[in-house]
Amino acid sequence: MDTSSWYRAFGELEARGQSEIYERWALGVADDPELIALIDELPLQKRQPNLIFACARLLGAPESDYPHFRRWLHDHWAEVVPEALARSTQTNEARRCASLLPALSLIPGPLAVLEIGASAGLCLFPDRYSYSYDSGQRINPAEGPSPVLLECATTGGVPLPTALPHIVWRAGLDLRPLDLRNHDDIRWLETLVWPEQHERRERLRAAIRIAAEDPPRIVRADASELAALSALAAEAPADATLVVITSAVLVYLPFAERMRFVDSLLALDARWISLEGVRGLPAVRAALPDDGGSDGRFVLALDEVPLAFTGAHGQSLDWIATP
Repeated sequence: MDTSSWYRAFGELEARGQSEIYERWALGVADDPELIALIDELPLQKRQPNLIFACARLLGAPESDYPHFRRWLHDHWAEVVPEALARSTQTNEARRCASLLPALSLIPGPLAVLEIGASAGLCLFPDRYSYSYDSGQRINPAEGPSPVLLECATTGGVPLPTALPHIVWRAGLDLRPLDLRNHDDIRWLETLVWPEQHERRERLRAAIRIAAEDPPRIVRADASELAALSALAAEAPADATLVVITSAVLVYLPFAERMRFVDSLLALDARWISLEGVRGLPAVRAALPDDGGSDGRFVLALDEVPLAFTGAHGQSLDWIATP
């Protein structure tokens, strides 16, 4: 997919209905050959719309119409480039736990959870948040309601748990772990939240407060560093079921590296929950029903068996697995 098509798809499939500002910016860039030429000077993985837009906002880009943004980006491009090269889209959306929870409920506990691309580790705490599916009865931690409530709309026969999983160990891998005690890291996390999503930003701040009470162990390593994955997995308690989670991370690995990672992961004595784009995992995509238009969606899968289509940020869960 060329850069212009990438930005158009982002505007039409991801930003539309979620951020009017990002939709306008993405569609504007898609039709702007001069900006496309600048963006194409970056390495492929650094051309991502969300990364460019977040770096621009971090540096003070006006959250306004496209012409104003375009002038700002053109004038400040020399400042945006080093930020984009140094950073990655480490969106740490706790609400994705609302998508992960039904899959976790299918795995006998106690659980040891290991997340690849953990960012600050907010998705390593599915047992510390409260949940409400279709505005129904809340599912709370054993100690009582959480200050973070994750709401999710569903279709299909989602196997909702009555209690949260018993997690006895949690850890993560990330190329550049974010430190919940570091103001600059927290500011980057907040900037990755799209402009109009104020409720999402408040949820992020509340989740940060929970995770900061007991920060998880996150090892600095690339997902393709298979030795690091094996070494960290070996630290999990032997009497717990190891669950590896990948959430919107595999797209950042070139295809050959991604497949090597999958082979290494499948060789572990572990269960694997993936929450990736439809195109991310060939085995999962091959097992999907033909719904005629799923390319812009995420898929929840357990051990490469698709369970549901999901919203990118955990806002919806459309169950497709049969009992």
